[in-house]
Order: sequence, then C-alpha cells, then structure tokens
Amino acid sequence: METRVHPPVAAALRLCLHALLLGLLALAAVKAVSDGDSRSAGVVVVSCVLAAVYAAGALAPVVQPGTRAGACWLAVLGALWLVLLVLSPDGLWVAFPLYFLQLHLLPMRWGLPAVVVTAAAAITSFLVHGQAVTPGTFIGPVLGAAVAVATVFGYDALFRESERRRELIEELVSTRADLAAAERTAGTLAERERLAREIHDTLAQGLSSIQLLLRAAERTLEPDAPAAPLVHQAREAAQDNLAEARRFVRALTPPDLEHGSLAAALERLSARTTDSALTVQFAVSGTPVELPTPYEVALLRTAQSALANTVQHAGARRAEITLSFMDTSVSLDVVDDGHGFSPGLRPAASDNTSPDSATGTGGFGLPAMRSRARSLGGTLSVESAPGQGTAVALTLPLPVGPHGQDSP
Repeated sequence: METRVHPPVAAALRLCLHALLLGLLALAAVKAVSDGDSRSAGVVVVSCVLAAVYAAGALAPVVQPGTRAGACWLAVLGALWLVLLVLSPDGLWVAFPLYFLQLHLLPMRWGLPAVVVTAAAAITSFLVHGQAVTPGTFIGPVLGAAVAVATVFGYDALFRESERRRELIEELVSTRADLAAAERTAGTLAERERLAREIHDTLAQGLSSIQLLLRAAERTLEPDAPAAPLVHQAREAAQDNLAEARRFVRALTPPDLEHGSLAAALERLSARTTDSALTVQFAVSGTPVELPTPYEVALLRTAQSALANTVQHAGARRAEITLSFMDTSVSLDVVDDGHGFSPGLRPAASDNTSPDSATGTGGFGLPAMRSRARSLGGTLSVESAPGQGTAVALTLPLPVGPHGQDSP
C-alpha cells in the first residue's frame, strides 16, 4: 500500500498498522488454542490465511487507494474476517485495523458505510457467541470506529494543510525568482539607457563639435597649405568616431525600438495593452522626423509608464496615445478616462501615476518621467481631477540640425 505523506511518516504508519493487525490475529489464534476451543484449529488456519492475504496485498504495488485491486483485496480480507468472527469472538478486535484500511483504500462515500457495517458485524458476532452483554459490547466497536474516522479525517486535514503550505512556499520561491529576474532585467535596461544617454550627451556631442570646428578650420586653410591634409584627416577621424559612437547608442537602444521606428513601438505597445477592460488607441500628428535615440527612449518609456499606471490604478475603459511632431518640438500625450486624482492634494506616490506602480522600483514613476524630460531640456505636465481622467504630456525640443537630427 502506498500513502501520500512523507516517507518517514508513511513507513511508521504502515509498520504500526501491520503490527496491529498481525498481533490481533496472533492473539485470537493463541487464545483459541490456550482455551482448548474445539474450533482452535480453524481459528489458527483462518488467522494464518488472513495474515498471508494481508501481507500479499500490503506488498503488491497494484493495491492503491481508489483502485479496483484495492477494493477486491479489502473484500477478500473482509470475507476472511467474517469467517474468523464465526469461529471466534476474539476476531472482533481485528475490526479496528480494518477500519483504517477501509477509510484508506475506499472513497469516503464507500469507506464510511463499510466502517459502519464492520462495527455492526463485530457487535453481532459478540452477541451470537453468547458473550456477556455489557455497555462495552457496543461502545468498544463504535468507539473504535469513531477514533478511526476522526484520525483519518484529522490526518487528511493536516495533509491538505501541509500541501497548501508546500505549494505556497514553492509559489513564493518562484515569485521571488521571477521578481529577481525582473529586477535584473530592469536594472540592465536602465543601465543601457544611461550609457546611451551619456554617450550621446558627451562623447557624440563632443565629436560632433570637433568635426564642426575642423570643418571650419579646413575652409579657412588654403588647399595647398601643409596643415590642410592633416586637418582633413582629423575631420574624417572625428566623423568616423562619431558614427561609431552613434552605433553604440543604437546598440543600447531598448528592444522595443530595435525593429522599427518609435511610432511602430508605440503602436505595438497600444496593441499589447488593449484587452476586454481597456481600449488603447494610438495616433501620430504632424510629419514624423528621425529622432536621436535618447529622445525615442524617453518618449517610449514615458508612454510605457503612463499606460502601465492607467492599467493598474486608473480604472479606465479608454486611453489614447498621441505622438505629435511640430516645427521645433515633439510631444507625447497619454490621456485616459479613469477616475483621476488631485495632483495638488495627493503625493505622487499615491496617484494613478505613482512612481512605483509600473515596475515596483520607481523606474516609471513621475520623478523618473520628469528626470528624463529635464535631461533632454523638455517638460512634463500632468493634468487630472477626480472623476475627470488623467492626461500626461511630455514635450521635448527638437535637436538642432536639418530634419530634426543632430548636427553632423
């Protein structure tokens, strides 16, 4: 027989059950012989056969709870036990381990009736053999059945509680692992963005300025001046290094921007967020121009942050993302029809664009949005009122240069 509990406990319970049943069979046989009962030979034979059948079933792997083999084995044990009851009144004590076997192997809807029938058979056997009738005649088997039922029910309850705790621990461990992985991913992405911003704002801008200065110097020199070739070579080297720096910036671009434009990334973000509870629409206004990577990152992250807070906190049914290209600036507007809040009365950590709402680390909160806007010379505004929804707007000035690109 197999049990669902842990191996040490299961082994101890099996040994106790084996010892109890075999001990009671031995007691019935020994008592019949010692009393000089005329049926002692039959009692010994039936006890030995019952012990052999029990041992065979206990060792058979097919005897499992809820299986046909287990029910058949239990039926054979019950039939042999009834024969033992007919031969000796001492066989009634074997009913106690039989209670546990019935409750263990049979479904509860069959196990309980089997226990009742077994207790009734034990009491009837005692009366048929003409033993002295006392309150213990009825209380003993009934009390044994009650103890068996209570033990099995209590143990099942403890087992289920143990399983629930084990599953909860596994879920907590899995959640902690997922959280750690998400934190590592968020940290990696944040560091990539920081490096891209630093390279763009320092190295790339410095190389761009050097290139402009060398180009101006090259124009002031005579074509046959000795320094002209050196200035030309220096300008080409600065141009090559500027292109390399921009390749570094592109390599550090967030994955959403790797396979398409900012508009395409925002379109995918809207599609991913739309579900049965929230409809998200995206639109582009004006003539799109190519933007530096830090600009695209800031606009995308702001949209992700505002939209994530709309999903988690605003209770909105509709949201709109609008990317607008103007003559000297680019802006992103995220508007929802949620319950809104009072920006002047509630701290940012508690509104529907709370710093911690999207990532759990503050990466997409209002402070982070404003920090991104300030680092690029832009502005972030949040407009909301209770019951009036929320509007988040990020405006960035277009970088100097033709078509909104960095100056070469």
